[in-house]
Amino acid sequence: MMDIVTAMGWNYVSTLASEGNYGESGVEAFIQISRETGGVCIAQSLKIPREPRSGEFDKIIRRLLETSNARAVIMFANEDDIRRVLAAAKRNNQTGHFLWVGSDSWGSKISPVIGQERVAEGAITILPKRASVEAFDRYFRSRSLSNNRRNVWFAEFWEENFNCKLGMHGKRAGNLKKCTGLEKVGRDSSYEQEGKVQFVMDAVYAMAHALHRMHRELCYGYPGLCPRMASIDGKELLSHIRAVNFNGSAGTPVVFNENGDAPGRYDIFQYQITNRSTTEYRVIGSWTNKLNLKVQNMRWKSGDPSLPPSVCSVPCRTGERKKVVKGVPCCWHCERCEGYHYQASEFTCELCPYEMRPDANRTGCVPILIIKLEWHSPWAVVPVFISMLGIVATSFVIVTFVRYNDTPIVRASGREMSYVLLTGIFLCYAITFLMIATPDVGVCSFRRIFLGLGMCFSYAALLTKTNRIHRIFEQGKKAVTAPRFISPASQLVITFSLISVQLLGVFVWFVADPPHTVVDYGEQRTQDPMAARGVLKCDISDLSLICSLGYSILLMVTCTVYAIKTRGVPETFNEAKPIGFTMYTTCIIWLAFIPIFFGTSQSAERMYIQTTTLTISLSLSASVSLGMLYMPKVYVILFHPEQNVPKRNGASRQS
Repeated sequence: MMDIVTAMGWNYVSTLASEGNYGESGVEAFIQISRETGGVCIAQSLKIPREPRSGEFDKIIRRLLETSNARAVIMFANEDDIRRVLAAAKRNNQTGHFLWVGSDSWGSKISPVIGQERVAEGAITILPKRASVEAFDRYFRSRSLSNNRRNVWFAEFWEENFNCKLGMHGKRAGNLKKCTGLEKVGRDSSYEQEGKVQFVMDAVYAMAHALHRMHRELCYGYPGLCPRMASIDGKELLSHIRAVNFNGSAGTPVVFNENGDAPGRYDIFQYQITNRSTTEYRVIGSWTNKLNLKVQNMRWKSGDPSLPPSVCSVPCRTGERKKVVKGVPCCWHCERCEGYHYQASEFTCELCPYEMRPDANRTGCVPILIIKLEWHSPWAVVPVFISMLGIVATSFVIVTFVRYNDTPIVRASGREMSYVLLTGIFLCYAITFLMIATPDVGVCSFRRIFLGLGMCFSYAALLTKTNRIHRIFEQGKKAVTAPRFISPASQLVITFSLISVQLLGVFVWFVADPPHTVVDYGEQRTQDPMAARGVLKCDISDLSLICSLGYSILLMVTCTVYAIKTRGVPETFNEAKPIGFTMYTTCIIWLAFIPIFFGTSQSAERMYIQTTTLTISLSLSASVSLGMLYMPKVYVILFHPEQNVPKRNGASRQS
């Protein structure tokens, strides 16, 4: 019965037993096996009293319905109790709910199911496998009152079987016909061999074989009982009974195991209602040390072949773990593996490695998709467009200055310093392409070099210029002599000395931490693992970025200070006011850059926002310098060449 329940996939069942040795010991054995094998839990174990009160069976049905998921009911009950349990289920409108599994006391009997076929439909029952013994049929049919006088109960059987009365001393009352004694069993009455005849015969033969072996062992060669067998020791006889091994009346071997049990051989039946509304117990399998069940031959309510459930909890879906109810291993709650957890086993969820996320079913982990800033992204298109315009404009200014290199405007602006400044502006625009390019060791190396170098070129040149103007103006207040280090060569030396500090810092950075790429899985580690992305980037931290740009920003601030100091110089004095406006505007740009850049450090779009903000800020800084310092000069050179000639009056020479 346990094998049947397991094969059906029922892991949550109730038991029902008639009070007494048969019912209680059967249920106890079933429960014991369920504990030993595991996998089947007992929802309720109910008992039918020997003398049930009115409504007792309705109460049993209500009790069984308290654990409605335990639809399978294992029954060790007598025939009358089975009938009344089925009747109670019918009264309570539970036809088709319970899945009855009956012991051999139910077997293939008709009486328990008469009038309640629908509620009994689908019941699975068992009977010991048995065979009809033809020799017994021949013998019993030949018995009569004259040749079977040794059986003191035979006369009573005769009256009952033929519905007659044996003279004045007959056992039956009433006006019945008189028995003639010529009646014949099987001819004048119905006859069917009792199913347990085979086992009774085998039991008698088992005792005979045991006594024969015992006699041969204790009384060898002695006719009849020898003194050693005069008083038989029960334990000794039992050992001989357990040792027998012979072919029984049905041709099957008769042996006993260590517990004294004969081999179990059972036919398995199911009570079915066919399409024509006829009922039958249909053989659906057998059991001989192991189960042989023909599930395809089983039928349930209204001929439905699908297997009905009797489980405490339905199986969890993929990606869910079982949280077992304490004390009831067959009952559990299903909990989904959340976040970056996956279903490691039936009962546990585990966290995926940091660089991985759960798959769609949450049954394993897959690598997180790695992304980078793509050229076609709107976050890249805008900075690239601005940079390309800036590069074209800067190249145009450089070409113009080279072509008109010896004209007064170009010479007055300080040719050497202008080319240094224009180089810095060009680099500020060009860094955009390095910031968007796919990171690798080469790209990361160039980023480190040129990220702050363009600004350093620009503001080192501007600082040198403003410092020169300031020194000339201050010296003019004190003496007529010119200050030292104002020649173009001196200016270049000062400028490149300032630039060399930036290059030295970059060199130290290269030595201390060689450039390499990393995949940042934390930047876009969203709550939804499916949206998580790893960002391929150069290993440049925010602190490293601050250090790289910090020196250039220091130059920019110092240059701004000098621009403020020289704001009062005469208007004709070279470039003082345009440089001042340039520095004021640049400071505003970078003051706006800092909160945007560092304020988005926790954003999922951090990579896009910071890269775009940085590149646009660099381009805007370059554009301010280019527009305020050089576009007016280019305009005059190209559209007002008459102003780009040496002055013939006695105006003071521009510095």
